[in-house]
Amino acid sequence: MAALHNHSSLRQSSHPLLFVLQKSNTRQDEPRLGRLSLLNRVPMDTPHYVAASSRGAVPHLSQDMMRENTNIRAMYTALEDFIEKASHQDQTPPIFNFPAAPHESPLRKFIALQKSALLILGPRRIPPLPCPASSTDSAISIVTSLGFGMLEYTDYVEAIQKLRPDIVLGIGDVLFGHKPGVKRIDKMGDRTLAWVKELVDGMKDEENGMPRPALFAPILPIEAERQSYYLDALQDELVDSVDGLVLYDTASIDAIPKTLWHLPRLSLGEMNSPHKLLDAIARGIDIFTIPFITETTDAGIALGFSFPATKAPDVDTPLPLGVDMWAPTHAKCLSPLRSDCLCYTCTNHHQAFIQHLLNAKEMLGWVLLQLHNHHIVDNFFAGVRQSIQNGSFEDERTSFEKTYTVELPEKTGQGPRVRGYQYKSEKSEQRKNPPAYRSLDDRKEKLVEAAVLSPSADANDFEQQGFAEKAE
Repeated sequence: MAALHNHSSLRQSSHPLLFVLQKSNTRQDEPRLGRLSLLNRVPMDTPHYVAASSRGAVPHLSQDMMRENTNIRAMYTALEDFIEKASHQDQTPPIFNFPAAPHESPLRKFIALQKSALLILGPRRIPPLPCPASSTDSAISIVTSLGFGMLEYTDYVEAIQKLRPDIVLGIGDVLFGHKPGVKRIDKMGDRTLAWVKELVDGMKDEENGMPRPALFAPILPIEAERQSYYLDALQDELVDSVDGLVLYDTASIDAIPKTLWHLPRLSLGEMNSPHKLLDAIARGIDIFTIPFITETTDAGIALGFSFPATKAPDVDTPLPLGVDMWAPTHAKCLSPLRSDCLCYTCTNHHQAFIQHLLNAKEMLGWVLLQLHNHHIVDNFFAGVRQSIQNGSFEDERTSFEKTYTVELPEKTGQGPRVRGYQYKSEKSEQRKNPPAYRSLDDRKEKLVEAAVLSPSADANDFEQQGFAEKAE
């Protein structure tokens, strides 16, 4: 990478987090090339993505496998994944009692995350599940494994002080699954400002000389005019305390004040295809959470796109973004998932083996797919960064859109067993997973209704109750 331009030399000495851009931006909405660095962590070149975790782990991957066979540089964790007991019989969540040295993060040790990776903590998981629209001036709705709850901003501050992640996302008064009304929109900016200020004040209480976590402040998914008071406070009162920005909608980038353009931008918006990623990169987003990686893995789909796009000259129809490994055509195929892929899966296994694992419901099948899909996305972002460096991003983006279909392949297989706490349960819904045990014959109802037999019952009594048939 060419020499980077530092937008804030003061921030370099006053805070361990540093984000530098290759060049000064003259426009708000243009692709950016930068590097995010934190003390004792591997630098992350941007645009890039952070892995979304489920209860502190990338789904299907153990921490040692992630460390040895992926290039994941950062992980996003959600506080709501760990505090199910906080509102249940006044119990303390185990994560808050986990032993750690004064200079260590209890959260990092609890989830066994390698020291070189960035650890990001937010209030809600990615993607967030819809909650009741019952936020108050002091709390937001969350979903834990025990059901809906409320997270007080004071509890969030206390959790950050105890868990000590590298980067903290401020709480934004944002609804998921609901459209805010006019009165709610008027309150969103004021509430978010109050919560961010409380977070800034709480993180000033540093212990044992530990540096405070870097703070990413929310940009709300509403018009700039409706949150102007909050935005003014960010660039006037809080400019020295905010280290990055969190966006829930790519369109919200227009609301960022010019004095904050130099800060890294993390998108929590819905990015359900690489086309959406390229659109957001073109508008100046630096970092992403990408749920579709795990969603395609769960569906038994092997991603197969690349950037810049490669397409045979005689192919007139768009290429698929991935391959459904449940298709019968893979049953005897001894080729890797992708011929030019150097991931662990493609260099050690073939398509027939992957399909066999999926059909046998062996979790190794989804493990191997997850490794491959993360490798594909890693290479995608590497190609994006190189194209921005070369000045060819827009041309390559146009070529990519012509080469690949817009939508990811549809799911055809059953997928792995659903992780129940991630789904909202409603009475009208069928069970996500089939029963583990079933009756062996059609006598189930008769057995349930059968009276309890006395100790003196004989063979005839058992036969009448349907338990067995007496041998003649």
